[in-house]
Amino acid sequence: MRITSVETSVVALPFTMGGPHPPFAGRSWDRLEILLVRVETEDGLVGWGEAFGHAAIPATKAALDTIVAPLVVGRDARAIETLTRELMHATHLLGRNGAHLYAVSGVEIALWDLMGKRAGQPVWALLGGRERASLPAYASLLSYANDLGLVARNTADARRAGYRHIKLHEVTREAVLAAKDAAPDAAIMLDVNCVWTPPVARDMAAALAGDGLYWLEEPVWPPEDAHGLASLRRHGIPLSAGENTAGLFGFKALIEAGAIDIAQPSVTKVGGIGELVRVIRLCQAHGVEVVPHCPYFGPGFVATLHVAAALCERPLVEVLWLDMEANPFDPWVRARDGHVAVPKGPGLGCDPDPAILARYLTTPPVRTEARASA
Repeated sequence: MRITSVETSVVALPFTMGGPHPPFAGRSWDRLEILLVRVETEDGLVGWGEAFGHAAIPATKAALDTIVAPLVVGRDARAIETLTRELMHATHLLGRNGAHLYAVSGVEIALWDLMGKRAGQPVWALLGGRERASLPAYASLLSYANDLGLVARNTADARRAGYRHIKLHEVTREAVLAAKDAAPDAAIMLDVNCVWTPPVARDMAAALAGDGLYWLEEPVWPPEDAHGLASLRRHGIPLSAGENTAGLFGFKALIEAGAIDIAQPSVTKVGGIGELVRVIRLCQAHGVEVVPHCPYFGPGFVATLHVAAALCERPLVEVLWLDMEANPFDPWVRARDGHVAVPKGPGLGCDPDPAILARYLTTPPVRTEARASA
């Protein structure tokens, strides 16, 4: 079934977050941007994907529009594994992690959406999973720049909203203690986004060792220092990482170094659903738990729901703690009472609302079409 077009578009969704919007890349981060990938086949069927993301969208979109989309149009949409492998090889000289891999991820997710629609089955069923009405979620709080009052207030609000697991994006023990005081019956995680060199990280892990953290996420800079990360294991805090890890062999290196208790592959960064499945299988073979990274707001988030529902023994879905003005993929991208619903429709089961999509588009879509046969 030939791919006739690949179309990219960006929607920007205003949001509030229980505190001031943080600065990022020279401006206030007050819009959630989704880079959407729309793939159409010759029978008129449409699949939707999402490519990473956030401040990297201009680079990822350029990779999609100029390199990846021209390589995709005209190809067989059913041959997902073959096409993804060839795309990765064709772009490997441009980087094995980054914009081009993110672009491939977005296309690959859309191809799974197409496969499910053509088969009349949700993606979780294609992966051999059983039907689940919903999955437990954790509230992923944004950074409040160590404002302990905001940390405590938002932690308490998240607990009242039904979340039993709450993650902080702070860098101090004081923030952890403030969260624990605000929600003493919740599991607290700490994500410091690779802020510490290994010696500093070891000191911080020693200080946090008695605080009962559910996990400590990406404590080491640079994130590829697997042995530096492994050196923190002695302090007994479960360690998680993987959102910045390049594919199956990146996770293999983390596992072989004994660096992680919890793997966090990201479907919009790692190469799509197929590569996410391979990472999960590798982790399962080595007794490493998988909690996919998915602070997204469109098809990438929903694709993670399908994979987690099908393959994760103890699924736990990351949901950013914020309030969107609207989202074209409602209601599937929102949690209710600490849980997220799993779509039952074919493919991803959640095509975007065209009116909301049109309302929040930032620029006209860019369409790449297959050339007519001679």
